Amino acid sequence: MSNPKPALTDTPVAEATADVVIVGTVQGGDGVELAPGADTVDAAFEGGLLDVLSSLGASGKADEVVKLPTLGKLRAPVVLAVGLGRPGDTGTVAPEQVRRASGAAARALSGTKRALSTLSEQDLQAAVEGSVLGAYAFTEYKSEAGDAPLGKIDFVGAATKENRATLKAATAIAEAVTTARDLVNTPPNDLFPASFAERARKLGEAAGLEVEVLDEKALRKGGYGGILGVGGGSSRLPRLVRLRYKGSKATKKVALVGKGITFDTGGISIKPAPNMDHMTGDMGGAAAVVAAVVLAAKLKYPLEVTATVPMAENMPSGEAYRPGDVLTIYGGKTVEVLNTDAEGRLILADALVRAAEDEPDYIIDTATLTGAQTVALGNRTAGVMGTDEFRDRVAEIARATGEGGWAMPLPEELRADLDSRLADLANVTGHRFGGMLSAGLFLREFVAEDVPWAHIDVAGPAFNTGSPWGYTSKGGTGVPVRTIAAVLADIAANG
Repeated sequence: MSNPKPALTDTPVAEATADVVIVGTVQGGDGVELAPGADTVDAAFEGGLLDVLSSLGASGKADEVVKLPTLGKLRAPVVLAVGLGRPGDTGTVAPEQVRRASGAAARALSGTKRALSTLSEQDLQAAVEGSVLGAYAFTEYKSEAGDAPLGKIDFVGAATKENRATLKAATAIAEAVTTARDLVNTPPNDLFPASFAERARKLGEAAGLEVEVLDEKALRKGGYGGILGVGGGSSRLPRLVRLRYKGSKATKKVALVGKGITFDTGGISIKPAPNMDHMTGDMGGAAAVVAAVVLAAKLKYPLEVTATVPMAENMPSGEAYRPGDVLTIYGGKTVEVLNTDAEGRLILADALVRAAEDEPDYIIDTATLTGAQTVALGNRTAGVMGTDEFRDRVAEIARATGEGGWAMPLPEELRADLDSRLADLANVTGHRFGGMLSAGLFLREFVAEDVPWAHIDVAGPAFNTGSPWGYTSKGGTGVPVRTIAAVLADIAANG
């Protein structure tokens, strides 16, 4: 799919050439109210825009979309009023409300060639991100694609240096998210370890990154027992991809690691058949870190960022690893496999040890790791674990981006439940309590000491199985690309 082309305009709204003008509404104490930026449109309606919207049943609630003809009052033939929800205690709306409203508006404008948005007068970055993401549609496999997504969107705002920089960054960030969404939404018969590695290579080389791809022979020679164990049951053998960006005047090194299980049957510990198709998204973490390191290069962060991305397909066969097997992880630690459906942590273990060899200042890993994440936090809030200070920093930034994240503990009393009678540790505990936390404790065993580390479990947030909402499409969401980008920007600015 193609993303809409964002641009700035200082042309008066009443005179602007567009098919639709987008304005915001909010829920007020006495009913719907116009959001800032709608005054010019209201003036064209001689102060009667609110009355018209009220007569059409507008309430200003989040994601509400109401269209009305302008009847020649503007050059644009249609006004689209989109709800922002209730303002905060200070009477203002948050960036995430602008982002969601922009997404809802863009999604409602499929088939439209050009729109003008006044939501940028509240928050330009949020308006751009929301519009690009809301317009997203994955139509690669449709024989009849239907209406094309919104083609171009102009944002009200002067073309100042600051606004141009914001527009460029917001567009790049949103396009990185759509890249991750495309990868997640590609079906597993077309996206398997070798083809995923090739797509990552092309993305990396196009961005000027250093690219290294290890095939099954190189993995065997290197001793990557976790990746080889998990991927051994498939005829489509595993890969490990390394993408490296080094910015000029790089002040810090950041290692990114993402789980790339291109399809997860559960292996010998096979999953139930219902909803197994959702496991096409089990490489959402890998998609996010590939997109994030490419984005770092596009935005020229003064950092060195290396993504280490293990890719495997977890299938049952005569060659598959079994419950009871012992795997030797890269670096030498051994793991007793008690459940082959706890496979993501095994390939991440290899990758975390390899990533630490670069002596990074920070490590961020992300994965659709545990069903326990959705039990604890639902489908929209990621669980963030790791070293306390960095964990809290990442979780706070995740919430600020609108992707959502909540700091979770790594209780020491759960670590003993990972003890193995045969190996250094087991890949699961013998009970169902604190499953997300136990997975975090397992990963901690493979993180270098004294390196700030954050693990982001996005089992629910990375794949939307319900209806679209705000700027979030059905299927792959691209979470947590924006969180990682914001953390990289924060490290670049503050160390």
